Amino acid sequence: MADGAPRVERDGDVVRITMTRAARRNALSREHLAQLLAAVTEAGQSDAAAIVLGAEGPVFSAGHDFADVAGASLPEVRSLLQLCTELMRTVQEVPQVVVARVHALATAAGCQLVASCDLAVAAESAGFAAPGGKGGWFCHTPMVAIARNVGRKRAMELALTGDVIDAATALDWGLVNRVVPDAELDAAVDDLVARATRGSRASKGWGKQTMYAQLDRPERDAYTTAIEVMAAASQLPGAVEGMSAFLEKRRPVWPD
Repeated sequence: MADGAPRVERDGDVVRITMTRAARRNALSREHLAQLLAAVTEAGQSDAAAIVLGAEGPVFSAGHDFADVAGASLPEVRSLLQLCTELMRTVQEVPQVVVARVHALATAAGCQLVASCDLAVAAESAGFAAPGGKGGWFCHTPMVAIARNVGRKRAMELALTGDVIDAATALDWGLVNRVVPDAELDAAVDDLVARATRGSRASKGWGKQTMYAQLDRPERDAYTTAIEVMAAASQLPGAVEGMSAFLEKRRPVWPD
């Protein structure tokens, strides 16, 4: 049966990409990963300021679809994981602010998708897990993104126990930015998007990409990268306008 393609909607300056495979718990099959990659790539090439990744149904995403993996050869599984990794990297490489709207349980590669987004807002009923630790297929690739959000000891707990943590714990551990009552999820997402997209889009897009480039480097290398990019970014029209407006005590008029 063919996967339900994600729904893509343009809402002002925001592109909303919604997974619609509710009957399959929004599992990230090969086809669905390709569809999400295409949708994020296209949105990234648009003039939108933000992308919101969400889902329909009782689960945000259950991660990889085992129907793709059971009985597959090593090269086939490797290519599936490479495709998934390409999606996660693309989420971080597009210049737009990418916000995860997490309304329910996110497990394994579904949790990886949340961790790969720039920002995440969760409903109180949401949960997060890397369940491979209590099964037979450890969550190696999901933990790359998850560990970079929550730190080593908490990552090990998630990975080794496989237990679900609730939204409040995910907030405390740094996996999400906000937790709100279920009925307030959309309003909270829209509020964070509005605040995260203020200012020059070109400056913000470059800033996001540089953040990811320097985060995992030694401090000296991180500063080398940041110095060069920040110096070059001072010449962008948005930077010139922002500094001029500050010095002239007026509201900036962003050229982009």
